[in-house]
Amino acid sequence: MRQLKNNIFENLDWITILLYILLVSFGWMNIYAASSTDTDKEILNFSTRYGKQMIFICLTIPLIIFTLFLNSKFYEQFSSLLYIFSLVLLAGVLVFGKKINGATSWYNFGGIGLQPSEFSKAFTALALAKLMSDRQYNLKLIKNQIKAFIVIFLPAFFIALQPDMGSVLIYFSFFFVLNREGLTLKYFILGVSTIVLFLLTINYGTRIILISTISILTIVLFYISYKNKQFIRFNWPVIVIGYIITSLFITAVGYTYTNILEQHQKDRFDILLGKIDDNSGIGYNSYQAELTIKSGGFWGKGFLNGDRTQGNFVPEQDTDYIFSTVGEEWGFFGSSLVILLFMILLFRIIFLAEQQTNKFSRIYGYGVVSILFFHVIVNVGMVIGLLPTIGIPLPFFSYGGSSLWGFTLLLFIFIRLDAHKKYDY
Repeated sequence: MRQLKNNIFENLDWITILLYILLVSFGWMNIYAASSTDTDKEILNFSTRYGKQMIFICLTIPLIIFTLFLNSKFYEQFSSLLYIFSLVLLAGVLVFGKKINGATSWYNFGGIGLQPSEFSKAFTALALAKLMSDRQYNLKLIKNQIKAFIVIFLPAFFIALQPDMGSVLIYFSFFFVLNREGLTLKYFILGVSTIVLFLLTINYGTRIILISTISILTIVLFYISYKNKQFIRFNWPVIVIGYIITSLFITAVGYTYTNILEQHQKDRFDILLGKIDDNSGIGYNSYQAELTIKSGGFWGKGFLNGDRTQGNFVPEQDTDYIFSTVGEEWGFFGSSLVILLFMILLFRIIFLAEQQTNKFSRIYGYGVVSILFFHVIVNVGMVIGLLPTIGIPLPFFSYGGSSLWGFTLLLFIFIRLDAHKKYDY
């Protein structure tokens, strides 16, 4: 153990750390571009958004040091307590939290906001890794699958009550972890089918989709029975239950969309499906973000030369829409470079995860990859108009202390676990 402490910095994966530094640094440059003005460009002005982000970045240094100097076994041994602690924070914010933009997601400590959902992702990844690394755990058993689903979706339940549906969606990324550890693709196919049915029902209405789905399922069922001559052998109770659940789901979606969702929530789906075109109302942010990215061309307009960015055409451009700043000032080339850096980071973590001699570390590594991948895909897809406005940050780029610290903690816990892999036998 003494040798491990002496060699901790030698064992760290400096490639991953370098990628982290590049992403955080470039992210700050774009926050500076998005939040500075002609009259206020002083870098050390800590009353500005870019100045505050500089403070947040500086505070990651003690967080990183603390994370790295903790014994790697601490994260495995206390993962359950950390998970429970995160659940307490998520439940507590509903009572003691501050409501911002319609969601009670923040604790307020003397003007400093802290969003517990940004940290719960790391603690959920730890808890899931702890559960699944147990020698007695077999993911093929239904009861163990249920345990994994509870660990994943319990924090998502509290976050949904805030409500912060964008953060809730992140927890579906853990299905990539489950698939890596042996969960069949049937769950993934079921999830995709559910999403498709959901969108089709909204777009075409309950009656049409209900009749079409039941008809298609019946035709497929009879075709399979005809080809295999196994009509009698089918598990008919299960098939009937499947028909009932499918019908109830489609009916519930149609009813919820028509009678429960607020109009602005309906508008988001209608814009995504192309049913309405509202570039001046609910779709204003996305529309302006797309125009801003397109205006950058291939090479971009140059750092601090983005007239749309400097003109504040995109509201809250330094948070969820920070990628539009990259697109305008750095162009297609710079945007591709950012995506490439993220992809290199993700593949590096996968490479390191597969090298782990400890199952706990490997599963946690895949949890890190899944969370980061989902954030990048959804955020970039939202900004370029492929996905609806969901409201989740771009890792290491978007303004905010909780976001930056949450992603930093998530990544450096894995870096610490990886530094210990040669001692895991």
